[in-house]
Amino acid sequence: MKRLVFYCQHILGMGHLVRSMEIVRGLVNDFQVCFINGGEVIEGFAVPLEVEVINLPAIKTDSEFQTLQPVDASLTLAEVQEIRKMQLLQVCKRIQPDVLMIELFPFGRGKFSFELIPLIEQVRSLKACAKIVCSLRDIVVTKRDQAKYEQKVCKLMNQYFDLLLVHGDPQFQPLEETFSRVRDLRCPVHYTGYVVQPQPETDTPPICDRPLILVSVGGGRFGHELLECVVQTAPILANQLPHLVQVFTGPFMPEAKFAELQAMAQGNSNLRIDRFTPNLLAYMQQADLSISMSGYNTTMNVLTTGVRAMILPFTGNDDQEQTIRAAKLEQLGVVDRISPEDLNPDRFAQKIITCLQKQPASIRFDFNGVANTARLINDLIAAKQVA
Repeated sequence: MKRLVFYCQHILGMGHLVRSMEIVRGLVNDFQVCFINGGEVIEGFAVPLEVEVINLPAIKTDSEFQTLQPVDASLTLAEVQEIRKMQLLQVCKRIQPDVLMIELFPFGRGKFSFELIPLIEQVRSLKACAKIVCSLRDIVVTKRDQAKYEQKVCKLMNQYFDLLLVHGDPQFQPLEETFSRVRDLRCPVHYTGYVVQPQPETDTPPICDRPLILVSVGGGRFGHELLECVVQTAPILANQLPHLVQVFTGPFMPEAKFAELQAMAQGNSNLRIDRFTPNLLAYMQQADLSISMSGYNTTMNVLTTGVRAMILPFTGNDDQEQTIRAAKLEQLGVVDRISPEDLNPDRFAQKIITCLQKQPASIRFDFNGVANTARLINDLIAAKQVA
């Protein structure tokens, strides 16, 4: 089998990891896959048995994306960076991949150039015909100096990459809306459709014996104000709705904040708080309402299950990705967008009750991102062999 290395670095949430792993699931039938994880390991996160996983010494960031931080506080950032770079080069030398897929870079993760440029160059030096592929989300985060940023991205893409895969549907979100110089890229650019998780079996046993409101905030490093409002709203809802409010805080929520939420929730029989479930999609499939942030993966789960949804965009570091997605879906009548002004318990309770009475609009996007990605990578390899 051909060999493929997939590099993924999640630094704040877990969306990049979730999407990347779904892509990998679609590649294991055709490739021997090595998955390189540069972020924190998530206990209970499912990985296909056929995939070799390399967990680099983890690096994360602060909530404003300003500084990189080693997860292991006994090491300096410089030490971790050197260890990671050498480990990547050793893995590359051992595997000698036919394809190197890198998630997000060079459209993001510029601070990881210290290891990614040497990795790309070594892959090419070991096997000149190896292909380098960028795996990109549908919306690119805009920068303060957008022109300088786009110039740098074009330079790196044109120097190193053979293919850009955009995991979205251009009918909903064309890349040009957030990256103006798509036409300056010399490599082929293909939309794969959205990468989604497979739906659970329809005969899945009920998760709870009551109607369900599901609340989640991805990795849990942000969205705390939403969870606090939900906890404060639960007693109001207890007298008006029969629902259980199931909260998942995310595996990265600080221990002190998790304990604080649990203390706030004491005595509320209609509220349950847990850190993480690998079966979030099953909960969403059975829920009457999903309350969440508007990241890529959670939004795809909302769209594929058709659940009623209230979503709060993340706006840290002036990031407009989730705001763009939420605004478009609200216009289509698919979701109700939450504004910061809504995070008042009485107002929020009424918003939940109103949302439960609605029937969300149904939409048709291309959700074949996993299969289409595998096909496009196979086509890339086949073209190389013909050449």
